[in-house]
Amino acid sequence: MDLSETTPNRQLNFGLARMHHEMGERRDFLPDFIARLQLYGAHVLLEEGYGNGMGYSQQDYLRSNNLIRFGPVEEVFEQDYVLVLRCPPDKQIRLIRPGACLISMIHFPTRPLRVELLRSLGLEAISLDSIKDDTGRRLVENLRAVAWNGIEAAFDLLAQLYPFPGFESPARSPIRVTLLGAGAVGIQVVQAATRYGNIALQRRLAEKGVPGVQVTALDYDCTQHERFMRPILEVTDILVDATQRPDPGQSVIPNAWVGWLPEHAVLLDLSVDPYECAADVPSVKGMEGIPQGNLDQYIFTPDDPAYQMMPACIDTTHRRHAVSCYSWPGIYPNACMEVYGKQIIPILRAILERGGLQKIRPNGRYFERAITRALLTHR
Repeated sequence: MDLSETTPNRQLNFGLARMHHEMGERRDFLPDFIARLQLYGAHVLLEEGYGNGMGYSQQDYLRSNNLIRFGPVEEVFEQDYVLVLRCPPDKQIRLIRPGACLISMIHFPTRPLRVELLRSLGLEAISLDSIKDDTGRRLVENLRAVAWNGIEAAFDLLAQLYPFPGFESPARSPIRVTLLGAGAVGIQVVQAATRYGNIALQRRLAEKGVPGVQVTALDYDCTQHERFMRPILEVTDILVDATQRPDPGQSVIPNAWVGWLPEHAVLLDLSVDPYECAADVPSVKGMEGIPQGNLDQYIFTPDDPAYQMMPACIDTTHRRHAVSCYSWPGIYPNACMEVYGKQIIPILRAILERGGLQKIRPNGRYFERAITRALLTHR
């Protein structure tokens, strides 16, 4: 039955799948979230093993609501609504029946092949990263975790690479962090960087009299000028990409410019845009030539084998240590899902209270308008 046939009197079936990506991807919604979803009228089916990676058992979920069911992944993807934080692989997307709805971080603007697949299968989709209020502010995001977790990893690596007199020496210069992009993520980066991504470390170094951190934030227009960028990059210790580029097919930092950075410099990728050279609308990373990381591996040395697996269209001639993770908030999964659960539950409640997605009004109440903006059919 298509979503268009759903009536307010029919209970809506929600399937919640585990994330079948790298082993380090352990994020599932917490028991309290599932209980609320059931309380608001959803019929909930969880994939077998749901929550195990975060230390939760089947009994933990049943304790919160004994009406919750568990089943195989194939059955989960047969439900009216399939909810999973990180977008499933193409093979699993194909398990969703035509007319059903995928609710996930789909990233419409930078995943054209994914959008094409969803449409070809006759699916509806709500991209969680596209749910915005009337002012354009994202309602489902964990940008603080993106910035703080990424910055913490970059400083941990820099501490190992920093030349004489050493990272913790009072005789060293201030650490120079160059930030590309000053939007929502960039604002969080400034605060995180001035505290090394670790408040306890910042306090300890301050007590020893170690100079702190100098953050230089550059807007996109500055990065177009080589004569301006070169002297900045030549003294940069950590280069952070937090850009949202007008053209995802064009890098902000060409690979040749990576060669201007000091040998000990660390490249931190917070935008985590993919490499899709063959797409009609190509996509590349903001800093050309760094690998795409994940929760299993997010630190790359200049001679890492990952470089051999990158698309041939990408120039990797100049390399530095790189830090890149597709899902920065996932480094601390429980804290991450606590945040996302609180943000997503009112979205789903609005769908349930209206009796289904087809009843959502584009000019309706606050969350209805936000949901409409995130629909695949409204792109």
